[in-house]
Amino acid sequence: GIVQDILIEVNIGAEASKSGADPQLAHRLAALAGQMEHVRLRGLMAIPPISTKEGENRRFFAEMRQLFVDITEKKYDNESTMDILSMGMSGDFENAIREGATLVRIGTAIYGERDYSKKG
Repeated sequence: GIVQDILIEVNIGAEASKSGADPQLAHRLAALAGQMEHVRLRGLMAIPPISTKEGENRRFFAEMRQLFVDITEKKYDNESTMDILSMGMSGDFENAIREGATLVRIGTAIYGERDYSKKG
């Protein structure tokens, strides 16, 4: 009787270095999730390409917002309530919020820069 809440990760910038579904496949994944008895689709998540200029990646946030709206309107099942749009990190969360993010990840702003080169 356990139901797992999930987010579909979208590779909104089509970056080879990142995982996530192609935006065109997100609808199909949402439909598949809607058929699974023990899965509840809560929303979408994405990490857009790193921007070097202020606001440069805002278009990716806007594209994610539109994809979120489109999938929500399809209502692939009658049980899921998509209410999470996870996008934006310490360096760009303001623009993510402007474009509709409901969940942001601000670890660096809290914990500082991390050195991942020492992980084995």
